[in-house]
Amino acid sequence: MNLEDRIRQIKVIAFDVDGVLTDGSIIISSGDEIKAYNVKDGLGITMARKLGFIIIFISGRGSASLEKRALELRVDYLITNCENKRAELDKILKALNMGYENVAYMGDDYNDLPILEVCGVSACPIDALEVVKERVDIVIEEFGGKGAARSLIEKILRVQGKLDEGIRLYFSDY
Repeated sequence: MNLEDRIRQIKVIAFDVDGVLTDGSIIISSGDEIKAYNVKDGLGITMARKLGFIIIFISGRGSASLEKRALELRVDYLITNCENKRAELDKILKALNMGYENVAYMGDDYNDLPILEVCGVSACPIDALEVVKERVDIVIEEFGGKGAARSLIEKILRVQGKLDEGIRLYFSDY
């Protein structure tokens, strides 16, 4: 099956956090961990949710800032402090009665490879590890934390013919 046909089957969009939704930097102050998130990614995630996509954040780390961001964006599933991302995603897909062919996943590092190698559509930001870029379907031209997630979402919406509807929905009441 070609890439566009696989994109048409996507119902779940899942993201690694550090290096994908952020630039990978972690600032640790005396009490909190600080991360910067891109507003463009947030708008894309909100648009995808309004169109009925299930959004998942999966992180090997946990932080109050990530929990706050996920709550703001009304992310469907937030998995933190995760040692085995694929096992956690397996549980979610089973509960949703879906398979990996329905998942688009964006990751950037070694711990993302088990999902990237089995999902319907795999993607990474341009600054991902070379080994990751060699194994994904789509290398997004943006850097992690700089709009990469939004670009993947827009690519999916374009192929599925939903981008214009998403733009209209974004400006209606949520």
